[in-house]
Amino acid sequence: MNNGTTLKTSAFEDTPYDPNDPDAIANFWEGANITKKGKIIGIARKHGQYELQTVKIQITLPLSSDVVEHFRATGKGWQSRIDDALREHVSSHSV
Repeated sequence: MNNGTTLKTSAFEDTPYDPNDPDAIANFWEGANITKKGKIIGIARKHGQYELQTVKIQITLPLSSDVVEHFRATGKGWQSRIDDALREHVSSHSV
């Protein structure tokens, strides 16, 4: 019965690997998404390493027009540069 749900499969087929070969295991898991409560929090890398992704929260924030114009003038990625500037301020100033 079709309820309008579609399933998307990976473009890569599963291939067998030697479970006793540490490099084969690392290659198999490299790039896997690490999730917590259904949310992606990182990406697996080789030999047990992983990279945590920065979780961003979308909000509405009133900013001065001159500040917005300054960052917009820097081109694509201007919102990330605002985030970087705020992160730098937070790390160098105590509350």
